[in-house]
Amino acid sequence: MRPRKAETRNLPPRMYQWTRPRKSGKDWIAYYYLDLTGKAIPLGKDLDLARIKWAELEAKEKPLDLRTMKGIFDRYIRDIVSKKAPRTQKDNLSEIKQLRPMFDSAPIDSITPATIAGYRDARTAKVRANREIATLSHVFNIAREWGLTTKENPCQGVRKNKETPRDYYANDVVWDAVYKKAAQELKDAMDLAYLTGQRPADVLVMRKDDVEGEYLGVQQNKTHKKLRIQMTAGGEANSLGRLIAEISERNAQHVSNYLIVSRHGKRMTATMLRKRWDIAREKAQLAAIEIGDELLATKIGGFQFRDIRPKAASEILDVGEASLLLGHTKGDITERVYRRIGAIAKPSK
Repeated sequence: MRPRKAETRNLPPRMYQWTRPRKSGKDWIAYYYLDLTGKAIPLGKDLDLARIKWAELEAKEKPLDLRTMKGIFDRYIRDIVSKKAPRTQKDNLSEIKQLRPMFDSAPIDSITPATIAGYRDARTAKVRANREIATLSHVFNIAREWGLTTKENPCQGVRKNKETPRDYYANDVVWDAVYKKAAQELKDAMDLAYLTGQRPADVLVMRKDDVEGEYLGVQQNKTHKKLRIQMTAGGEANSLGRLIAEISERNAQHVSNYLIVSRHGKRMTATMLRKRWDIAREKAQLAAIEIGDELLATKIGGFQFRDIRPKAASEILDVGEASLLLGHTKGDITERVYRRIGAIAKPSK
């Protein structure tokens, strides 16, 4: 048998590594199996799949770390999660962390729909359980693509916990209470979020050079949907056009191209926004308590920055226009999740 090199000593018996330098400076690496006759059988460039093929050639079981969910979770994080958007990465890592205690040691082929349903029922955080099972379902689909199992996805057909969409609506009284206590940069963020109907993360990355003639160009981070939001009406600046002009003039002394910046000219981060929001909301609550309006204080306490997007959707009469502004391809999503005020009805007399 061919002697081992230092870099291949961790490979199974009769499995070897081809290495070729590339012009780019990176090495091309592939694996092969050397049978008893000395014939080299290619195993591919993916180490995990190569080990599975090796096991088949050796008539052995798959490597232990690729038979249990722990190894599959690890590979999924390495190869799939790492390529997703930062917020999605954070969510997926949190979901997999929650799944691990129950599934890490389980062989993938031992997991059944009843196992998934048991996990769903045992979780007290019902909405989070739905998200975790959705992630687990994707892990199973990818594992099937990797050849780690031939079984059907056990998550398919398992009932989800019932979810009630958030229905908080910030009326003008609540809005004004927080707005009055907000720092200028928070007021700018609130106005921009309301007039554009975009998510907080998308509002914070809006720049002066996103303005293209009479439009503000937006690309949504979550869906990658592109929009051009009108900044003029009848040849004159509309409310969004005037707001961006005011922000640009107010921040003219700062070098940053971002629209939402601190008074020192630094781009507003999500953490900075959250801190300013918490301060303004707390001040507004205290002001309501001081005048003896506990109900208003409670309503103010429930107001979150993310509620500005559905407020914008709710206050556009035409659901089609609201859906277009929010970047939805289906109006029913806008109607069901983001429209948070009742239908208009006439009195009996």
